[in-house]
Amino acid sequence: MAVQAVPTKGNLITFKKSLALAKMGYELLDRKRNILVREMMTLIDKATEIQNKIDVTYSKAYLALQRANITLGFCDDISKSIPEENSLKLSYRSVMGVEIPIVTIDKDENPQLYYGLDSTNVTFDEAYMCFKEVKELTADLAEVENSVYRLADAIKKTQKRANALKNIMIPRFEETVKFITDALEEKDREEFSRLKVIKTQKQHKDNS
Repeated sequence: MAVQAVPTKGNLITFKKSLALAKMGYELLDRKRNILVREMMTLIDKATEIQNKIDVTYSKAYLALQRANITLGFCDDISKSIPEENSLKLSYRSVMGVEIPIVTIDKDENPQLYYGLDSTNVTFDEAYMCFKEVKELTADLAEVENSVYRLADAIKKTQKRANALKNIMIPRFEETVKFITDALEEKDREEFSRLKVIKTQKQHKDNS
């Protein structure tokens, strides 16, 4: 349904500008949506890769812990020597206006051992290193999964706005522009016909 407007040249210019802006807005939103979708699909692939690594590492960690428990007895007292993780940090980056989290955690290539070597063995070391890797991978996965969620929400909102422009606003402006254009052209034709009649009448009058 066209926007109700008085068919004047001023309104025609105004609605043509509105139509052009609506089309530009749709193109920008569509471009933004495509960029966000590509970013999200990349992160989904990354999340799958990290999750697979976590599953494999968890299996190794629990197997190593089981062996350590068998060879050392239950490792509750030894595990208490491991300090709580407090190096986790959160920051953000922007992707087309969408705030994407960046989760960082200290990753020491030569990690410090917090337990005595005389009371443990290589199976406990393996379990410790595997669980440490799982901790780091979990931080990576949390970043990626939260990013995917935020991107999916932004894509949904962007698509909704783009659809509103494409299916409602642009057709409405196009109909209004057509209505005003047709009305002005009809007015011009009427004015032309009126002037032609006046000219003909004047010619007849001059000839008589």
